[in-house]
Amino acid sequence: MKECAQFVDLASERLGGRVVVANDEFFGAKENLLQQGKPIFIEGKYTDRGHWMDGWETRRRRTPGCDWCIVRLGLPGILRGVVVDTSFFTGNYPARFSLEGCDLGNSAPYKDEKKRLKAAATHWDEILPETTLQGDSQNSAALSHPGRFTHVRFKIYPDGGVARLRLYGEVVPNAAEIAKRELDLAAVENGGRATSTSDQFYSEPLNMLMPGRSKIMSDGWETRRRRGAGHDWAIVKLGMPGTIHRVEVDTAHFKGNFPDSCSIEVCDAEGSGAEISRLDSANWRQLLARVPLKANRRHTFRRQLRDVGAATHVRLNIYPDGGVSRFRVFGRAAQAADRLQGIARLNYLSRKQAASALYDCCGSKKWVERVLAHRPFTDESALLDSAAEAFESLGRKDWLTIFRSHPAIGAKKTAAKQTTSARDWSAGEQALARKGSAATLAVLGAANEAYEATFGHVFLICATGKSSEQILQSLQERLGHDAETEMRTAGEEQRKITRLRLEKLLRS
Repeated sequence: MKECAQFVDLASERLGGRVVVANDEFFGAKENLLQQGKPIFIEGKYTDRGHWMDGWETRRRRTPGCDWCIVRLGLPGILRGVVVDTSFFTGNYPARFSLEGCDLGNSAPYKDEKKRLKAAATHWDEILPETTLQGDSQNSAALSHPGRFTHVRFKIYPDGGVARLRLYGEVVPNAAEIAKRELDLAAVENGGRATSTSDQFYSEPLNMLMPGRSKIMSDGWETRRRRGAGHDWAIVKLGMPGTIHRVEVDTAHFKGNFPDSCSIEVCDAEGSGAEISRLDSANWRQLLARVPLKANRRHTFRRQLRDVGAATHVRLNIYPDGGVSRFRVFGRAAQAADRLQGIARLNYLSRKQAASALYDCCGSKKWVERVLAHRPFTDESALLDSAAEAFESLGRKDWLTIFRSHPAIGAKKTAAKQTTSARDWSAGEQALARKGSAATLAVLGAANEAYEATFGHVFLICATGKSSEQILQSLQERLGHDAETEMRTAGEEQRKITRLRLEKLLRS
C-alpha cells in the first residue's frame, strides 16, 4: 500500500507488538500474524491438525459469529492504513474483516491487560467496518479514525486464515513525558518517521529510526549505486519540534558500501508532513557541514553542529550513495506540550480536549466529529477547510442545536450550554453591542423576543465590531424573511462566528 510508505507498522514485533489473545488458533498460531518476514508456503508439510500454514488460522465455524484476536500495538498511535495479507490462503481465507480499537493509557506493560480488555468499561471504537477480503492477496485499506489506540481487535468473518497483519500509523507518545528531558527526537518510539527519500532500493530509511543498534546490514537504509551526478538523501519528521544538541550517524555493518561523507540540514515547517513540494520550498538551514564517514562505525557530532534554532524536519544527505544503519537526533522539545501554539497544540491535545475546544467554536457534536476526523491538521488552512466541509453535512436540526449554544444579543444572561471559554468569546464579540443606550438595548431585547417567537430560535449574527444600532437594524430587516431564508442567513452568520473562534483558538 503506497499510502503507508511514510508510516510505521505500529504492530511490528520489533517495536514490541504482540497478539495478546485469540478466540481460536486451531490450525495456525496467532503469533504468526505479526512475524516480520514475508509468509512462505511449504508443499507437503503437515501437522497432526492439517496442512501447515504460515499464518493465523481458525477451525471451520459451525455457529453464528466471527473469530477474532486482539493485538497490542508496540507503540500507541493513530492508524492510517491496514494490510491484511492472505498469501497462500486460497480456499480457507475469511470472507471479510473489521477493526476496532481501544486506548488503555500510557502504562506499559499494561497492568491486568486481559482483564481490562474484557471489561465492560473499556470502550472499543470502530476503526473499519466489515470489509471484503481476497484470497492469496495483499488486501489494503486506508483508515481515517482520528483516535489514539494501544490495542486493536481484528475480526474475521466467519473464520479462516490470515498470513500477516500490518497496522500502519503515526506514533503518539506521551507528549508531557518526552517534553521533560533530552531524547532522540527522530526515534520511532518518540514519534519520528521518515517521510521521503531519494532512493531506498535495498532497504528503507525508516530502519534508521528503529530502537537499538542494527544487527545486520539489511536493518538500515541503503541506496543503489549512483551512476550520475548528485547524492542521496532522506527526510525525517521529528516526533516533536526541538532544538538539536547532538547527532549520531552509524554505519554499522556497512563496510564496502558506506557513504563517503554526509551533511545534515533542518527546517521549521510544522504541519508539512511528507508533502515534499512544501518541504522543497522550506527554509532549510545547515546543521552539519559535509564531513567524511568511515566504515562500520558510529559517528557522533556535537561541537560541529551549528545553532539553527528549533526544527521540525531533518534532511540527512549522503555522498554519493550507500548505507546508514542508524540515525539519531538528540535534543529537547522546543517547548512543553502544554505550551505548544496554534495547530501544533490542537494536534497534540487529547481527543476529548480537542473536541471540547472545537465545541466552543461551534456547538454541534456532529460538526466536531467531522472536523476531528481530519486531525492531525497540516496547517491553519486545512483546519478551516475541514470546518467548512463539515458545515455542508449539517441540517436544520443541527443548526437549531448550534443556535441554542448562543446567548441573545445584548442579553446579560448566558446560554445554558456555554463553557467558560465560549462565554468569554461571546462577551468579547458582543462588547460593542452591550455599550448601547438603555433605550436601544430595550428595543433590541423586545426585537429579540419577536424574532424568537417568529423563527423558534435565537437571533444570530456575527456581532464582532458591530454596534447595538447596527445589530438592531439587521434584526428588524431579517424579521421580514421567510423561515427557509432566515435559516440560511443565520447559518451563514454561524460560519463567520465559527471561523473567528477557530482563529482565536489557534492564537490562544
